[in-house]
Amino acid sequence: MIDRREALAGMVAAFGANVFAPLARAAAYQPNPVINTGAPARVFTPAQRALVAALSERVIPTTDTPGAIAAGVPDYIEHMLGDWAVDDDRATILGGLAAIDARSMADYRRAAAKATAAQQDALLTLAMNDRLPGATGFFPAFKQLVLTGYYTSEIGITQERHYLPVPGDYDGAYPYAKVKRIFSA
Repeated sequence: MIDRREALAGMVAAFGANVFAPLARAAAYQPNPVINTGAPARVFTPAQRALVAALSERVIPTTDTPGAIAAGVPDYIEHMLGDWAVDDDRATILGGLAAIDARSMADYRRAAAKATAAQQDALLTLAMNDRLPGATGFFPAFKQLVLTGYYTSEIGITQERHYLPVPGDYDGAYPYAKVKRIFSA
């Protein structure tokens, strides 16, 4: 038979963890560093900036709509890395850029920013498939930065996507052939 002390000890053990864990996290809380509200921090060297621009344009090239460079994606990426990213995220991007450039020098004897579009595509494909030493995790992080930068820019919102005001008429059988772009609201 369980006495009252054993029952209380069991209840404290069961419910105490639910109370103690948030208190322990709160006690160990480290406030985030102050956010830079001035001029954007410079993260890239001129060569890295050129490579980011070239690779951004390979992810979202200029077609019948402007590409990543016209939308200001390279500046967006530098701003995000300089003012918002934690050191690990910044290191992933910078390490990936260095690995791509090193592989380009080894394979094509030229900097990746000056490589042809097909060569840049091949380098990005290696990074995408994690077959580029030193670029682990680079491609998903870089692609996410490019997509976010593009689709939050004025060009991405107004020219790439088609504005459909809401509320609008609902047509559940609207033919996709008439759409040709993703609707945004």
